[in-house]
Amino acid sequence: MTWRNTSLARRLGTRLPIVQAPMAGGWTPPELVAAVCEAGALGFVAGAVSTPDQLRELIRAVRSMTAQPFGVNLFAPLPPPSSSRVDSWARVTGLDEAPAPRATPRFDDQFAVVIEERVPVFGFTFGLAPLEGYDGVTMGTATTVAEAVALQQAGVDAVVAQGYEAGGHRGTFLAPVEESLVGTVTLVPQVVDAVSVPVVASGGIMDGRGIAAALALGAEAVQLGTAFLASDEAGTGEAYRRSLGADTTITRVLTGRPARAVRTAVVQRLEASGEEPPDYPLPRSFLSEPPMLVGQGGAMARSLSAGQIVADLERETTSVIEGLR
Repeated sequence: MTWRNTSLARRLGTRLPIVQAPMAGGWTPPELVAAVCEAGALGFVAGAVSTPDQLRELIRAVRSMTAQPFGVNLFAPLPPPSSSRVDSWARVTGLDEAPAPRATPRFDDQFAVVIEERVPVFGFTFGLAPLEGYDGVTMGTATTVAEAVALQQAGVDAVVAQGYEAGGHRGTFLAPVEESLVGTVTLVPQVVDAVSVPVVASGGIMDGRGIAAALALGAEAVQLGTAFLASDEAGTGEAYRRSLGADTTITRVLTGRPARAVRTAVVQRLEASGEEPPDYPLPRSFLSEPPMLVGQGGAMARSLSAGQIVADLERETTSVIEGLR
């Protein structure tokens, strides 16, 4: 049995136990998802901010480019945001008045599309999602052992253990984020010991060394997001790509939920104001540019095709494991 042939990879129907992380906001377009799938890994559609019609279009676009399994990721149902603090936040951001909030798609409507389109893999973050009616493989995100246990009890087929190093939103849902910042190397083996379902290691994994380490810790697959942000198919602009090696911080000022992003001048100014941002996702409407969500391994991102990145990851992992033997 090689490192490629884990029980989770077999369950997913992929040649490799590698997952491309879903990154909502247009960074993982269908072309990227399909290219990852064609290379033998699992591509993920980031559908969390898409309307049902947009989500259906994304799913069908991926299917037009690959016959391989893929996934769709959504945000677990969240309470509606309060309109409090929007006026004070407008002053902090330099606006005369608060912008009209963007419409937020309903989880139930999005999930209905996932079911109707018979998507092979369904992933979610920000909490527990209802899974009734779906018969594919399910994956939920945990940032602590307690969250992993809760996800298993909710019936997921695999737990994504998201370490402190990961870019983007924290999947934390049981305790304050400040109490849930556990590094990948520490989190993964504890989650592996605590649950009986397969564990996917996520956070700071950028090359074959990281994959080999995650597998040694007991993970049955790895999830990489930042590693694909500089790929040819990624929907990232030039400024975003240039920022991948910059310092990052976990902040709420960009979207209202803690997320690891580049420590830009805007982030520093908003945090220095001392004002509490409005609830997720309202702060996003105050920004003229999209937030640059990046993990701590951003400097290692490669400007290659997604397929070549997957091929390099496979080659590097094999080399590392054979070298250890």
